[in-house]
Amino acid sequence: MKKEVVGGLLILMIGTVSFFSCNRKAHNSLQTSTIVNSKASQKKPYLLLISLDGFRWDYLEKYQPPNLSHFVKEGVRSEALIPAYPTKTFPNHYSIVTGMYPDKHGILANSFYSHEQEKLYDYKNINTATDGKFYKGSPIWLEANKANMVTASYFFVGSEADIQGMHPTYYHTYDSKINKEVRVTQVINWLKMPENERPHLITMYFADMDKAGHDYGPGNEQKIKEALFELDRHLGQLFKGVADTGLPVNIVIVSDHGMVDLPASNIIPIESILNDSLYHTVNNGAIVNIYPHQGVNTEALVLSLKQKRDHFEVHTIEDIPGFVNRPKSIDWGAIQLIPDYTYYFLQGKKKELLVKNNIKAIGVHGFDPKHKEMHGIFYAKGPAFKTAFTLPPMGIVHVFPLMCEVLGLPIPQNIDGDLEVVISVLK
Repeated sequence: MKKEVVGGLLILMIGTVSFFSCNRKAHNSLQTSTIVNSKASQKKPYLLLISLDGFRWDYLEKYQPPNLSHFVKEGVRSEALIPAYPTKTFPNHYSIVTGMYPDKHGILANSFYSHEQEKLYDYKNINTATDGKFYKGSPIWLEANKANMVTASYFFVGSEADIQGMHPTYYHTYDSKINKEVRVTQVINWLKMPENERPHLITMYFADMDKAGHDYGPGNEQKIKEALFELDRHLGQLFKGVADTGLPVNIVIVSDHGMVDLPASNIIPIESILNDSLYHTVNNGAIVNIYPHQGVNTEALVLSLKQKRDHFEVHTIEDIPGFVNRPKSIDWGAIQLIPDYTYYFLQGKKKELLVKNNIKAIGVHGFDPKHKEMHGIFYAKGPAFKTAFTLPPMGIVHVFPLMCEVLGLPIPQNIDGDLEVVISVLK
């Protein structure tokens, strides 16, 4: 294994910058291809997929943002969207658009070591985040493009990667500084394009709730409400703009995970378990993956780590607890450290900084999806969907076959999602 795998991958940012939100920045450029809608595709419905990163399942009822509340009242919803483990941004966004669990689609976490590629995948590294070799499965825009249907993305996990030699027809490289007005305007303008060039599938992404949740914790009701109502104002502009086009657009709104408060006292210093002479670590906060060096006895290493236990458990890939659809890939490493719920691995200096600044709690995610605070949202509205209809909590992999059905695309056979679970939301 290469020395690229190192411990402590998360970066503490306090104040105007998110604690460790997904804020990788690249140049903002619109990329295009030559794909145009076939005559058959021009007759297909339209679908706008909106991701609200970190939008917890209970925010809508708790805060009642007017535009989103009205949207849900006139459309369909699930009581909650249950993410895949680990409840992190990149694996779950890619599960949304592939219908696969992380072990199958390959994006195991925000950061992991790929034995096949012999390098660390890091979501903040543009070179790996855009490398299509890490991404398996066939995201929804690829299925649409294969059917000669124009697609577009104003940010979504995987949309910048060259997957099977394809991107969305139009896509932007990720830049967290691009404001919401610009994104909304672009989406509306896409829908105003000539019929043969107009995308029938559009994805877009907003990090507002994830950022607020990380910075202040979901328990800070004032800050969460402020962020939510600001986001809701722009969603209202988007809904109006889409309606004004007069096109039969179906809108699906999802989130990748929820959020839970992390008291500063519950931070486990990652330095307490680091040992570069024996193994490499990849830290995703709610799980630490350990890759022993060649020749190191794994059993002895497990015993040694168990002696250091302080609000975390030590497991091997063979005995890790029974998370639903937990990854079994060797890319998880031989050993996994899993903190107790609401405990989290971070650098010790980050804990000191929180205490110094009298910050009582921040927000985190990544834990077993059995915890309700980890659950997200599924809302939908449009000509394909019923009105005022509610589903029980549903798994995140079922969104993909539903989108295929709405767009009139064939559903791949090798996915984990099941259309039958969600088909009742359709007219």
